[in-house]
Amino acid sequence: MITRAIVRGILLFVILAAAVCSPAQQSLKGHVQFVRNGHSAANQAANPVANPGTNPPANHPANAAQAVVWLTPLGSTVEPLRQDPSRIPQLVQKNKMFHPSLLVIPVGGKVEFPNHDPFFHNVFSLFEGKRFDLGLYESGTTRVVQFDKPGISFIFCNIHEQMSAVVIALATPYYAISDARGDLTIPNVPPGRYELQVFHSAVAPDALRALSREITVAPGDTSLGTFTLTGTDVAQAHKNKYGRDYDRPDPDSPAYARP
Repeated sequence: MITRAIVRGILLFVILAAAVCSPAQQSLKGHVQFVRNGHSAANQAANPVANPGTNPPANHPANAAQAVVWLTPLGSTVEPLRQDPSRIPQLVQKNKMFHPSLLVIPVGGKVEFPNHDPFFHNVFSLFEGKRFDLGLYESGTTRVVQFDKPGISFIFCNIHEQMSAVVIALATPYYAISDARGDLTIPNVPPGRYELQVFHSAVAPDALRALSREITVAPGDTSLGTFTLTGTDVAQAHKNKYGRDYDRPDPDSPAYARP
């Protein structure tokens, strides 16, 4: 006959065994310092990306906010975060802008693209990450895209050249986005080997790739250190979905807001 004492003993053994077998998880803190022209930039509102492979114009504030840092386990697999199907994030088109300008989602997740402007939009991404073209769709309608592989997708509108955003699909739950002070925290990271990667919309891809490296998280580690990101004032207009320069706005077209 199994007594309550035996049951309690078995449960205690299972708990202790799980504690021994499961590596301790810890929060890793980091700090982002944004530098432009040799000087630290003041923390202002984050700006949207101007173009994949280029940087925003000099009159767009760029700072240490909205840098994304993520850790991909090496030599082991990890279960990525799963998107709640009842809470699909949105990139809203309003006032000829995307809101927000940055989304981080788990790989396989979806993003909704509602048009809240009183004219047409044509959202597309043909550069990196997920490639898609949503075609022309009118005010009050929406489209949904599933980002089925890891990567960075640069999002544009084929009608309004100034519209831009970024969607990052990650195959790891270990990531963080820096706040207005440049601080970030990646929670629940077990000890192990990781590839560390960084993204910021105002930093050139070559500079971001140079920040990628392998790190080892040891038990008791709490810091990722400081990431110094260097932006430039170089800007280059992106092409439309046909690889051509954008047409000049036609005030008689239903795709544009009339004065």
